[in-house]
Amino acid sequence: MANRLQQTIQLQTKISPQQIQMIKLLELPAMQLEERIKREIEENIVLEEDVEAHNDNDEAPEKISVEEYLGKEDETPAYKARVNNFSKDDKQRPVYITESHSLGETLMEQLRFRSLSEEELIVAAYIVGSLDDDGYLRRDLVSLSDDLAFTRSMDVSVEEIERILHIVQELEPAGIGARTLQECLLLQMHRQMLDTSAKHLAFKIVSHHFEAFAKKHYEKLIARLGCSEEAFREAIEYIRTLSPKPGNLHVEGGIDTTPYVTPDFVLDTTDGELRLAMNSSNIPEVRISRRYRDMMRDMVAPDGTIKAEDKEAVQFVKSKIDSAKWFISAIKQRHDTLMRTMQTILDFQREYFQEGDKSKLKPMILKDIADRTELDVSTISRVVNSKYIQTPFGIILLKSLFSEGMQTTSGEEVSSHEIKTILQECIDNEDKRHPLTDENLMDILNDKGYRIARRTVAKYREMLDIPVARMRKQI
Repeated sequence: MANRLQQTIQLQTKISPQQIQMIKLLELPAMQLEERIKREIEENIVLEEDVEAHNDNDEAPEKISVEEYLGKEDETPAYKARVNNFSKDDKQRPVYITESHSLGETLMEQLRFRSLSEEELIVAAYIVGSLDDDGYLRRDLVSLSDDLAFTRSMDVSVEEIERILHIVQELEPAGIGARTLQECLLLQMHRQMLDTSAKHLAFKIVSHHFEAFAKKHYEKLIARLGCSEEAFREAIEYIRTLSPKPGNLHVEGGIDTTPYVTPDFVLDTTDGELRLAMNSSNIPEVRISRRYRDMMRDMVAPDGTIKAEDKEAVQFVKSKIDSAKWFISAIKQRHDTLMRTMQTILDFQREYFQEGDKSKLKPMILKDIADRTELDVSTISRVVNSKYIQTPFGIILLKSLFSEGMQTTSGEEVSSHEIKTILQECIDNEDKRHPLTDENLMDILNDKGYRIARRTVAKYREMLDIPVARMRKQI
């Protein structure tokens, strides 16, 4: 064990800071790469954005030394000090960017219109910050009180937090800040001005018989409520108009909360041919600043000597140049690795990318692409993580293209995507009064030639976010 640990430590020490930085750059999607480059420009004084970038030469940058700055400026072409991030055709392509305000920002904007004291606003902001993606407050109020005491040195009682929580629950979208699904639905009902028999019955169901409703014990509920099946059906239909995840209404209502999803690749089809390009339209081009090249020349005498008072400055500028050159080279290496990997994925799944039919997806794991690119599996994993490709049939998360395989009774390899598609179709077309159980679905798939176990059916159904048969039953 100790020997293995020592070997691991030795291996880690062999990885240079530059390699670590390269790995981190490889992981970044387009939007974050843009931010990373801008940050590097701010931190490294010799780097600057090349607003005149027009040369498409992809030649690798040469090593810069002090001596290079003593010659004529024209001897070092500008492109050698930078990397071009655009595709060779230099064509401006449409980029789908989702502009957004987060749910938290929207709620805080509403709170500022409320007559709240500074302390109340702080507590309200803390509650908003504690909401999950669905808009629920999953934390208990005692924990919130303790956190406020430790982090903000505020002594706020549980009763006071609950009072301010009710203020948050008055905000849009309706149902926000609920602690349970039951509370969420009731909040939405209270907000609606409808006065119908269906709403009254729905309110009675949710407030007094929620457990039976959640378990879909409809026959028992009809008997308990003493209502007709038709009236009960109308009440259920009304409840279905409410959202179980009010945080998602922020998206459904037209305000997309997805923070700047920018595709990393763009795929075009021209005369049946697939054309792949990096989407680098927003990525700044960088180069070594001429100002610091001139500064180096001024500090070095014609005979190559450097004044004692200038030695430290020369060394500082040279270290910054070395860092800048490596960073530029790393960006280019990232570009080459991403294109190499994506082209291999494209070749592997060519039929899918030509037609956009998910059933055409072949079983594909990271090792398949690693073997073809001769790159490490971990490198492929970093490339596909959080990366998107824009295609004629939509923007696709690269990770979603990978799936495990399965054999049919004839020995043919099929993708799990194909199994999921069939499952979805079966459930979409089922009799909602008698929904298909996992065992029924297993039998259907086996009849179609797919060798699959019931537990695997259950796993794929859960991956599709489809509830069990009992929860899908309708009256």
